[in-house]
This record gives sequence, C-alpha cells and structure tokens, in this order.
Amino acid sequence: MQNPVAVLPAAQRPIQELFKAVHSGGVDAETLELVHLRVSQINGCAACVDAGSKTARKAGVSDERLATVVAWREAPYFTPEERAALELAEAATRLADRPDAVSDEVWDTAATYYDEKQLAAIILMVGVTNLFNRLNATTRQIAGAWG
Repeated sequence: MQNPVAVLPAAQRPIQELFKAVHSGGVDAETLELVHLRVSQINGCAACVDAGSKTARKAGVSDERLATVVAWREAPYFTPEERAALELAEAATRLADRPDAVSDEVWDTAATYYDEKQLAAIILMVGVTNLFNRLNATTRQIAGAWG
C-alpha cells in the first residue's frame, strides 16, 4: 500500500501545518531532528530513520551525533538541553513501558531547559513522528523510496 497520506491527500496539509507549528516553537532545528530520529529508532521505522538522518544532516547534525543518538546517554556529543529533549522524547514514545510514563523527574529536567512553548514543540514533534512511524511501519514503506 502507498503511504496513507498519499491515499488520502487531504491529510497532508494538516500534517504540514503541525510541522510548521513545531518549528515555530523556538527549539533548535538540530534538537528537533535528533528527537525525530530517536523516536523513529525506538519505533523501528526504517523509512523515518533514513529520512530523518538525511534531514538531520541538512540541519547541521554531525556524523558523530547521527551515529550515536541511539546511545545518547553514553555518547559525549550531546548538550544537557539535548539530553533532556531526548529523554522526554523517549518517555513520551514508550508510554506503556511504566505506570508513570513521563515522570516528574523527566518533565522537570526538560522544563529547566525549555519554556512551555518549546516543550509544546518537542511534544508535538514526538507526536507527529510517532504518527509517521505508525503510518510508514504499518504500510511497510521502504527506506529511501521517497528520494
């Protein structure tokens, strides 16, 4: 099957508007791309990992950071702010892994670096990425097929 957005093109515009909103939230583009990439890795969406890696590189993310975002806790290439965003993204993606999905500690750490508007942008990026991961993985979209 084609991607559901291709089948129902009326869905494309609202999704693009969500992306515009995300990028208007005041979070650095590299951080948003790292969040997108990490969420896609967690969900095992090859098409999104592939596309996300390319988009992140265009946003200025270095090869070292691209290669190690999967192990960001151990890698020295991430700022405390990025680590807080990645931790929030992981918790918000793995909702069923624990009773308190996004703990106060995870939230409070993120809130020390990001204001409400920026937190909203990160959460929306996580949500939109999870949407795309589900669309692409369910319909078995092929990594690299979109150019």
